[in-house]
Amino acid sequence: MKKIDSETGAGAGPIIDARGVGYSLEIAGRPLHILRGVDLRVEPGEVVAIVGPSGSGKTSMLMLLAGLEKATAGTVRVCGEGLTAMGEDQLALFRRRNVGIVFQSFHLVPSLSALDNVGLALEIAAPELSLAETRKRATAALADVGLGDRVHHRPSALSGGEQQRVGLARAMVSRPRLLLADEPTGNLDQKSGAVVIDLMFGLARQQGATVVLITHDPALAARADRMLTMTNGELVENMREPA
Repeated sequence: MKKIDSETGAGAGPIIDARGVGYSLEIAGRPLHILRGVDLRVEPGEVVAIVGPSGSGKTSMLMLLAGLEKATAGTVRVCGEGLTAMGEDQLALFRRRNVGIVFQSFHLVPSLSALDNVGLALEIAAPELSLAETRKRATAALADVGLGDRVHHRPSALSGGEQQRVGLARAMVSRPRLLLADEPTGNLDQKSGAVVIDLMFGLARQQGATVVLITHDPALAARADRMLTMTNGELVENMREPA
């Protein structure tokens, strides 16, 4: 049975429905084509990995799905909403309600504790919550990633793996429908990376979130439900061999 969105009352269609997507920039008066005719459909609860060489357009695709950049051709619908026609304020509201992002370089606020980094994200996503409720949920999110004893530590007092776990807690604290992860293990050693990925997949399953991740790690990509390859701005699905 398909889930019903409690806010819109609409039946849950695909979380991502991108069709004929192009993305170009003008460099020195000439167009630079980054994405070319990309089609992507992702169903609720799927985990999709995008692999490919550096400069192939993977991160640009993720930026379009997050509403941080706009397609120059085609249509992008995420969580049932058309992003191409939205203004900046509408896109910001869309992200607050629907999207969590895990960055390769963590992007934590260095002057804030782990608790305040996560709490700040929740304040932005759900400003109607009281301060007490915000701190309660942020504390629980940190406990979910195994950092219940690190809530008052600033990023400089945390290892790389711990910082990325704070980043994961920050991304998931508002229970987003879509989690976007850009090379989430790129700055981590193998052991720390494995912990982060196990937590990320576990939280996504627990919360019913859909995941799109970019990775250069073939072992990580193989854990996804589907693997796609971006080459020269074109996206192709990898066919898995039958078991």
